[in-house]
Amino acid sequence: MTMDGEHNTGVQPISHAQAFETLAGSNVSMVLADPNLDDVPIVYVNRAFERVTGYAAAMAIGRNCRFLQGPDTDPDDVKRLREAIEAREDVTVDLLNYRADGTEFTNRLMMTPIFEKDGKIRFFLGIQKPLSQLEDMLSPNAVRHAMREVQHRVKNHLSMIVSMVRMQGRSAGDARSQFDTLARRIESLQVLYQELSNPERKRNMDTVSVGTYLARLAAATQSLDGRAGIKVNVNVDTGDILTNDASTLGLIVSEVLTNALQHAFIGRETGTMELRGQSLNEGHFRVIVSDDGIGFPEGAIWPGRAGTGGNIMNGLIGQLGGSADVTSGKAGTVVTLDFPGLIRRP
Repeated sequence: MTMDGEHNTGVQPISHAQAFETLAGSNVSMVLADPNLDDVPIVYVNRAFERVTGYAAAMAIGRNCRFLQGPDTDPDDVKRLREAIEAREDVTVDLLNYRADGTEFTNRLMMTPIFEKDGKIRFFLGIQKPLSQLEDMLSPNAVRHAMREVQHRVKNHLSMIVSMVRMQGRSAGDARSQFDTLARRIESLQVLYQELSNPERKRNMDTVSVGTYLARLAAATQSLDGRAGIKVNVNVDTGDILTNDASTLGLIVSEVLTNALQHAFIGRETGTMELRGQSLNEGHFRVIVSDDGIGFPEGAIWPGRAGTGGNIMNGLIGQLGGSADVTSGKAGTVVTLDFPGLIRRP
């Protein structure tokens, strides 16, 4: 023991200068922010921080860490960080940050308060870890963001379905038929969500593969409305479309397929249908649904504007800026749908 009664551990204390030099040489990106100054500015960054962010120390010191944030940084993540600072608590949060050159990176920020002996807070120490693409996809934040995005899309899509149900409910027709129609429309959205949750997909929730989606949709529609003797061939080009556009396109294609399955083969046990999707120039996407059935009755127009179903179809096609062309005869029916600019460029 020393003369003042403290244990002598043999460990010599280091100076503040030595401590900062140790931080400076670390390969881990670190910052110190001072909560006792207005707006909690950065008072120190190490060389690893400069390498990770592209910002020299002189550009960072004196500024709040929010300068690393950008237009796509999640406000909920920023809120968690702010609340931890206000509560003087540890926090770990994955933030979308921006380097000095404007490139994005996901930054796992581990922040902890540093207190003086008297209990007064002196600094916040932030340790930054840029996440790899795989780490980013598996992070808790990624899961939370994906769930919130799905919930948002479900809400919007169900609002669209509710509007369609209200329109259908005002028209004549038996309840069973209307419930069947509702079930098919919900089925098209269910297939879309299955595709979005496919583990082989990339994490992007904004787009969906039109080929995979329409192939799944055709199979689901056939299982609901098809018969064993009716064969459905699918041949759709690859390409990505916006998820919101996919929900509308799925409703349109589902209606066309269902109409053919229910009416094209009356009085026949066998038949063939084909769903084709063609990716043309400048993002133009063409959908062709053909059958070798009995054709429309003479004088029939589809989709018409006199009935609710026709009005719904025309409205959906109009949402995508599309057009429909129908030819029908004794050899069957061909429905051609054109949607300019639907395919998204990489």
